[in-house]
Amino acid sequence: MQKAITLVHRGMTLRGMEHIPPRKEGEKVPAVILFHGFTGTKLEPHRLFLKLSRALEKQGIASFRFDFLGSGESDGNFEDMTVSSEIAEAHAILDFVKKDGRIDATKICLLGLSMGGLVASVLAGERAAEIHKLILLAPAGNMYELMMYMVKQNKIDITAPYYDHAGNLVGRSFLEDLKTINVFERAKPYRGPVLLIHGTNDDVVPYQVSSQYQQRCYGEQATIHWINGANHTFDRHEWECEVLDKVLQFASIY
Repeated sequence: MQKAITLVHRGMTLRGMEHIPPRKEGEKVPAVILFHGFTGTKLEPHRLFLKLSRALEKQGIASFRFDFLGSGESDGNFEDMTVSSEIAEAHAILDFVKKDGRIDATKICLLGLSMGGLVASVLAGERAAEIHKLILLAPAGNMYELMMYMVKQNKIDITAPYYDHAGNLVGRSFLEDLKTINVFERAKPYRGPVLLIHGTNDDVVPYQVSSQYQQRCYGEQATIHWINGANHTFDRHEWECEVLDKVLQFASIY
C-alpha cells in the first residue's frame, strides 16, 4: 500500500511516502530508500520515483521516498539547504526505516538520482555495514565542479547571499559547504554491490562521472549500465523503462 508518512528531524517535518507490499503477519520485507536530486522532489521528473516505488512493491520490496527539507512538501526553505544538511537528513531517514518493524533491516538498499546519488553514495560510505545494495542514477559526484563552472560563467555571484536557480534561491552556504565534501573519499568505504545507471547524452552530469565512481570508489563491485542517448533524468519512455528494468533486476536479487 502507498501511504503518506512524516519524519521530524531537528524540529522540522520531512514529508514522504511509503510503499509496503502485501506481507504475511510478522513477515519482514526488503526496502529501497529513494533520494531525489537538486531542486527535485519525492516524485522526480515524469513521476520516475513513484513508478519505481510501485514496480518495487509488485516485486515484494518496500520503498520510502521523502522530500528533503526545503524541497517539495517538507518544511524549511530551499535557500537553507546544503549537501551536508541533506546527508544528515538521509541518516535520519535510514534510522527511521531501520526501526520499522515491517522491514528487514539487513536488506536495505539506497537509490539516489543526481545530487541524491551523491547523498546516497556518502551515506553508504558512512553506514557501510548497514547498506545491502546501492543504486546510483546519474550521480552528481562532480557537484562542486558543476557549481564552480557556473561561477566562471558568471551565472553565480559568490559574493551575494543567494542566487536564483530557475526560481529557486540557492544560498551561498551551499557552495561553501560543497568545498568541504570529498565525495569519492567519503563514498569509498562501501563494499557492497553497486549499480550505476547513466545516460550517454547527459549534459548536466557527464556520464564519465559514473566511471569515476567505479574507478575511484567501487572497482569490481560496481556495474555500470549506460543508456544510449539518454539525458540526465531519462526523459523518454523507453529510457525510463530501461531504468525501471535494470533497477528491478538489481534490487530483486537478494
